[in-house]
Amino acid sequence: MLLVRIARGIALLTTGLLAGAFSYGAVNVAPTFRAVPLDVRLTFHIALMKMNAVVMQAGMALALISAIALIVVVRAAVPRLLAAGASALLLATFLVTRFGNVPINRQMREWVADAPPADYADILQVWDTFHIIRTATAIAAFLLIIAIADRARTLAADARDQAVPAAVR
Repeated sequence: MLLVRIARGIALLTTGLLAGAFSYGAVNVAPTFRAVPLDVRLTFHIALMKMNAVVMQAGMALALISAIALIVVVRAAVPRLLAAGASALLLATFLVTRFGNVPINRQMREWVADAPPADYADILQVWDTFHIIRTATAIAAFLLIIAIADRARTLAADARDQAVPAAVR
């Protein structure tokens, strides 16, 4: 039981941080990128991606590992299915990042050395679309982990209620 509680807590923390980081990027950073001149955006974007390369990759890995750990340690069918769903969503988050956003990030580095291509605005729109997709999958994974935690809390409360004699309630 303690192992399940620890795994659930870590999954809540890591998926919440991941969803929060991507959400912050979607709500605050991406609009700021669009509000500044292209050279400023590229300079800042490249500097930010250097930091994110380690931090976000580690966050995605920890979130995925913790969701998979829940599949292993939880015995009830519904929470296991929810954890499997969260794991699939987190894998999708990673794949969209790795094969969607990261290649475009590499292109942006080249644009600083050379001139951006004529269709740079379309490419940046594709990056934004990938970011919205990975934000949505990270949030959905977090919501599934919340559902697991809420279900556990509800079941624990029901068990406590059943243990207390009716006259005391």
